[in-house]
Amino acid sequence: MLVQRQIETKLAAGIAVAHLEVINESHMHSVPPNSETHFKVVLVSPEFVGKRPVARHQMVYRLLADELAAGVHALALHTYTADEWQLRAEQVPASPECLGGGKHDRH
Repeated sequence: MLVQRQIETKLAAGIAVAHLEVINESHMHSVPPNSETHFKVVLVSPEFVGKRPVARHQMVYRLLADELAAGVHALALHTYTADEWQLRAEQVPASPECLGGGKHDRH
């Protein structure tokens, strides 16, 4: 949970957060047990108003550059304004099943 906490701390310190969820989805992938390599980030911020998704994602990537360079393999980013989050009924999108890395090929 060290990497997950680092992600939470950096995002909360670097962006005005109205809602933040960092979910470790590593267990859904072909990685060793207790890995911290695949995360889903749900972030609602007033700083996203007027910004396109690419700009929002770039804000997150800048803050998490060290984690991405040090072993975080995947970030599923779900970035919203407060209005967009309310339109989604404050629901976190489901993640698809992993089809890579041979997990689905095991017999």
